[in-house]
Amino acid sequence: MAAAMGVGRFVYTPILPFMVEALGLSESEAGLIASANFAGYLAGALLAATPFLPGSRRAWLLGALVASAATTAATGVVSSLPAFLALRFLGGLASAFVLVYASTLVLERLHAAGRGGLSALHFGGVGGGMAISALLVSGLAASDIDWRGQWIASGLASLAAVAVAAALIPNRAEPAPATRSGASGRGLTPLIAAYGLFGFGYVITATFLVAIVRDSPSIAPLEPMIWLLVGLCAMPSVALWGWAGARLGVLRAYALACAVQALGVAASVLWVSPAGVLLAGILLGGTFMGMTALGLVGARQMAGGDPRRVLALMTAAFGLGQIIGPVFAGMLHDATGSFLGASLTAAGALILAAALSLWTAARAA
Repeated sequence: MAAAMGVGRFVYTPILPFMVEALGLSESEAGLIASANFAGYLAGALLAATPFLPGSRRAWLLGALVASAATTAATGVVSSLPAFLALRFLGGLASAFVLVYASTLVLERLHAAGRGGLSALHFGGVGGGMAISALLVSGLAASDIDWRGQWIASGLASLAAVAVAAALIPNRAEPAPATRSGASGRGLTPLIAAYGLFGFGYVITATFLVAIVRDSPSIAPLEPMIWLLVGLCAMPSVALWGWAGARLGVLRAYALACAVQALGVAASVLWVSPAGVLLAGILLGGTFMGMTALGLVGARQMAGGDPRRVLALMTAAFGLGQIIGPVFAGMLHDATGSFLGASLTAAGALILAAALSLWTAARAA
């Protein structure tokens, strides 16, 4: 998770300002590259969820880790927009396969061992990878290594995860998927919409936060640390919001997390000061992985029988929001010279997601 998601998927954020400066990319082009990765993630998540792929899940996991590392490194070799789009699409597809297969294998084996509480550590790997990528990129930049070297080094660092995963997930018989029974799954449309709005709401800040910091002289010195802060705060967020879900109810906790994240997204453009951008980083990192888990847990609880169809719809809605967000923000920035309008729109989407989640919780009560 740290390699494919934290690095392979999110290292683009700290490298992006160096690419924009060196290549003269517009914010629209930068947003399009980000959206290509999210489109690949959407395609990969839906493909990995199908029951027709041959071979073991472990083999798919290891292969996807290799593909994620290779596409990450290769991004530092090319220069054209079509090549960036193709590589980031393939990288997104690989990261989705890692997420699906790693989560399936790890969570099943934790459950069998009676150690389900360690699942938060598994998802916390995303934040750990983000922190690693922030330290790696800032260290390379301090040594005058350009964006090409940053991509290549990130890919090589990710490759180490293949050996780690092979050692930690031994090649043995895989448990059969469990069947589920439960609620009827009715009334899920508002929750699916809320999950799509979350995908749109978080991704604009997650893609452009470092660029926002670099473009503001009063907070530019924070650039090396802001993405590190996001990653460090993401690491415990699944455990934190899991605790909140157990006490408030999953959907109410999800609504609260949406509201908290909306505050951080708004702070990134309304409170342009060291305190404001640090608050934005803390609230973004402290919510987005927890919200990802809460939304899927809530949908699974409401789904009757095999939940794969509902989870696929949730994934599709989230992926669509992620795809639209960076392109929308990039185009609006090119038209207005600011991320203000895009970020406030994202904050509004998160507030609407909170309202839809609370409505779903009230109807399910």
